Amino acid sequence: MKLLIEEYPYKVEDVKDVLDGLFTLQDIEGNISVCYVGYYYNPSEKVRDVVFVLPKVLINEKGQVFGKYEPRDLIHLDEATLEPHEAKFIYEFAVWIHRAIVVFNESHQNNEIILREQIESEGHGAKKKANTWLDVILSLIRFAKENQSFFTYVLKNIHSGYNKINWTRTISTTTAVVQSESPVYINPVNKKRQINFDEELIVIFFSILHYVDDRFGFKAEIPFGFKLIKGGQFERYINGYGMLRLRQIKYKYFSDVAIRLWELCYAFFDKAYQIKTSVTNREYLLVKNFHIVFEAMIEELIGDNDVPAGLKEQTDGKLVDHFYTYEGLLINREQQNDVYYIGDSKYYKIGSNPGPESVYKQYTYARNVIQWNLNLFLNPQNMGEEKDRYRTIQLRDDRTEGYNIIPNFFISANIDPETLSYDNHTERHPHQPNICRQFENRLYDRDTLLVSHYDVNFLFVLALYARANVGAKAAWKETIRKKFREEIQQMLSERFSFYAITAHPDIDAETYFKENFQTILGKTYSPFLNKEVFSLALDKDPKYNKENEILLANLAKDFYVVECPLGTEPTVRLAQKKQEVGYVNSPSAKNDTFLFGIVTKHKKDKDGRNTIRKEYMAFANHEATDYVMRNMPSGDIAKVKYFVPMFDGGIAGFYEVTGISFGMRQKETKDANGNVVVVPMPCLNIKLGKYESLGEHTVNIPNFTHWNGQIHTKREVIELYQKNI
Repeated sequence: MKLLIEEYPYKVEDVKDVLDGLFTLQDIEGNISVCYVGYYYNPSEKVRDVVFVLPKVLINEKGQVFGKYEPRDLIHLDEATLEPHEAKFIYEFAVWIHRAIVVFNESHQNNEIILREQIESEGHGAKKKANTWLDVILSLIRFAKENQSFFTYVLKNIHSGYNKINWTRTISTTTAVVQSESPVYINPVNKKRQINFDEELIVIFFSILHYVDDRFGFKAEIPFGFKLIKGGQFERYINGYGMLRLRQIKYKYFSDVAIRLWELCYAFFDKAYQIKTSVTNREYLLVKNFHIVFEAMIEELIGDNDVPAGLKEQTDGKLVDHFYTYEGLLINREQQNDVYYIGDSKYYKIGSNPGPESVYKQYTYARNVIQWNLNLFLNPQNMGEEKDRYRTIQLRDDRTEGYNIIPNFFISANIDPETLSYDNHTERHPHQPNICRQFENRLYDRDTLLVSHYDVNFLFVLALYARANVGAKAAWKETIRKKFREEIQQMLSERFSFYAITAHPDIDAETYFKENFQTILGKTYSPFLNKEVFSLALDKDPKYNKENEILLANLAKDFYVVECPLGTEPTVRLAQKKQEVGYVNSPSAKNDTFLFGIVTKHKKDKDGRNTIRKEYMAFANHEATDYVMRNMPSGDIAKVKYFVPMFDGGIAGFYEVTGISFGMRQKETKDANGNVVVVPMPCLNIKLGKYESLGEHTVNIPNFTHWNGQIHTKREVIELYQKNI
């Protein structure tokens, strides 16, 4: 077997025979690079061997395989000095690469990067100098397809006559019991079954196919009727017993088909064994631009398939490698918490870092996604055209004018040269890109964009993709998405301190944010179900310590402030803080006051029946636009900014007062003679604006009629509501 590494610069004299007939690139220094990955059989007299071109992910930045071998020293693999586990790895790795290329070709039938010539079937021609496990596996699978009649014939012969009574031996060796003048033999002698070496060979053969299917995903039809060798018992065959047993039964076969089957089975257990094949033409399965295959592997394993136009295929012509929606970073809530995730595959040598162009391009992806999302909500007519889960994601918070964090990351392939393990492990890349921003210490700013970088085990991803096991891929998709989310959360927690804040009862948070725009912008966002609770993020860089201390001190005067690690629900922490601090008179509190008024439910018609008033229904549905106060309030109405309607004996919220004017109403009364007269009486006409709820319930107020016309502060209103919940 000959081994080459993709894009490695070889000296011409080292590879000119190996690459005979294969298109290559030669640089100005006379080196040759192979820009393919895959399998190639070179039939020239000087080679007559399999050439494998393996991905460049096998080499590190120093150009070494396994961190210690120069690729030119491994060209003639049979002559190379490798550790046993390293040699075994290369053979298995070659099979996985071949399988991945096949899967890619099947799922991308119109691709232009696969070069393929049908692999020859084995025969009795000249021997190859070496055979890979891949040769043998493909030969075994083809043998199973082309020799179904052979297996049927053997299976039929195996079971013919089996378990029938041997009457000659039964009569001569056992005693009969006479019953009703007829002999009855209680212990008949069955025909003894002889060891059938055809059956044993076929059992070994189908056990190999079962192992290949389970291990590599190469499918083959295995008929019923054979007890297969599996698990630890088959591992014993792989570890040497298979070759030993096959040598013991080798000369039991005489038909060409059986001999050929024996050769294939033996070659499977001994990859260096020479099998005969007829090769008159070159055979190959090669892929150029293997990074496209790697990108397809990652996309199938983590991406969404139904991404709306403009997100993955962006309007400016950019194409995002991987795009999906998943739980946001700020809170742990499965519903109404999704955000967009943007990923980019990087197919490099081990340990390499993305260039500045790649990092900048990743930031551009995120900016385009933010604008797409803004357009969705600024132009509601577009919303119906998009998928539901994309339409419900809103990146911008109108109250704080902050923007949600978009997880944005690179995925690069990595191999542990020490263990060469196929285990599932994903790690943070040693060198993380810098934060892109226009303003410092503003995590929730539109122009603050973060990119992280993670290494996935290329061997695990390769095997998972090549097996084409739908269930296993779906399980890993959920696992890796959760892993990326947790890793990005950890990265953010290392760079930023997170707090939860909610305004004191006498503070209107939205007004506060507007009046303190410069100090708050980009530092706050509202991710929680309770929209009166906000997330505050402050950069941990020591140069911001003084700025952060001042901001926290100022916020504590008007807000309840608690530390709230990323992903934590702040309800309990804030409740404890409120109990600790109590209700306070905040320095930034406005002297705005609240006017209480009773909303009458019924009125008496001329026929004496009670009907529900329209005014009552408007207040009950929180849709009222005006209110007529029939009794003049006590106190200074000039400072009244809010109106608290009382109906059904309680309160539930309040309206913003947009205007107050004096008016006259007509009141029927009786004069001294008992006659009904109409008397003009003064009243207060109140225009109402936006409604704001005090809580989830309507709270009954004791002696609520006494509150009619009274004027109170916001703190007093909140205390009244909470005291009577």
